[in-house]
Amino acid sequence: MAEESKQSSDSQRRRALDRREFMARTGAAVISFSIMRPELVRGSQANSKIALGMIGCGSRGTWIADLFQKHGGYEIVAAMDYFPDQVNAFGTKYSVAPERCYSGLLGYRRMLEGKVDAVAIESPPYFHPEQAAAAVEAGAHVYLAKPVAVDVPGCRSIEESSGKASAKKRCFLVDFQTRTDPFYQEAIKRVHNGDIGPILCGEAAYWAGSPFLRQVEQLQPDPADPERRLRAWGVDRALSGDIITEQNIHAIDVATWIMDNHPVRAWGKGGLKSRSEGSCWDHFSVMFTFPEEVIVTFASKQFGEGYDDILCRMYGAKGTIDTHYAGNVAIRGKVPYEGGTSEQLYKEGAASNIATFYDDVTQSRFSNPTTAPSVRSNLTTILGRTAAYKHAEVTWEQLMKSKERLDPKLQGLKE
Repeated sequence: MAEESKQSSDSQRRRALDRREFMARTGAAVISFSIMRPELVRGSQANSKIALGMIGCGSRGTWIADLFQKHGGYEIVAAMDYFPDQVNAFGTKYSVAPERCYSGLLGYRRMLEGKVDAVAIESPPYFHPEQAAAAVEAGAHVYLAKPVAVDVPGCRSIEESSGKASAKKRCFLVDFQTRTDPFYQEAIKRVHNGDIGPILCGEAAYWAGSPFLRQVEQLQPDPADPERRLRAWGVDRALSGDIITEQNIHAIDVATWIMDNHPVRAWGKGGLKSRSEGSCWDHFSVMFTFPEEVIVTFASKQFGEGYDDILCRMYGAKGTIDTHYAGNVAIRGKVPYEGGTSEQLYKEGAASNIATFYDDVTQSRFSNPTTAPSVRSNLTTILGRTAAYKHAEVTWEQLMKSKERLDPKLQGLKE
């Protein structure tokens, strides 16, 4: 009996030590990403990661999937792309079961019928509103690439979907990298606190070569073929929203962030001179007028070589805020801010948003604060685009009444 008592006591001590060692290793479970309260994620079980479905398996979708994996809190369990070759290659790379790889225009609907806790939407922008709405309706959290939409009705749809997500206790995050950067955050906070005085005028610009040369090559054999146009979505006006919405939004988003407002009207011009394929322009020049008659000029080009920059400068009565994507961010003037440079902003910003999305899901944060500024900057690009197309002044009030929907004319593609 004494020996049995000693063995029992030793066993209890070992269990206590094992439990303490386990708790020390796992901390609060968030560190190891191995335990999640099941009520936080639709369909998830305890001791599981966030089950993620990827919508859009092209170059951007594959690139960001690596970041989701490196985070450690996600498991990619499903994938969808219109093109079977792209989704199958993605499925092979990330060990997604073949039966959970979906193709066709409506493949995302079939994907949402299975178990996914969240979706990352990395498809051409034209599809974002309908795919986000379907994901929210299915009860999934949404991680959405910018731009959120290509037209005003699409922007309104995103607003509605984000509101529904909050009501259903689901997360809805829009992936803008600059907003995660501490130098941008601090500099713009100082501007809002009055460090450069009232803003009197400003400028924003997006100078770059073409990021879609390979897509142009794919389009050249038959520019009217809808499947080729879908592969070359970056140079298709309806699928991308044109370069001012799909690409230049990075600079315009910073401008509206600094101004903390939307413009009241815009006038612009632009065109296409560097290629014969595709319907997107390759340069824009727009003059935005913000409240108090503050003029902010915007210009962009996406062709050629020699100079690249994504910048925004706002000139106040006491100083200037000067920002550059993946470059220096600073304030110069009477109340200077030295700032700094985040050279890996594109990658680090996305990784930061992925981490925030995980934290929002696991910590039940459903206010979804990225939606409103994303819609504001998206609408600002559409205002500038509309004014440039018309070679005329267009007001914000006129734009908000627009019911025009861009139509990519994809008839004949498989569903």
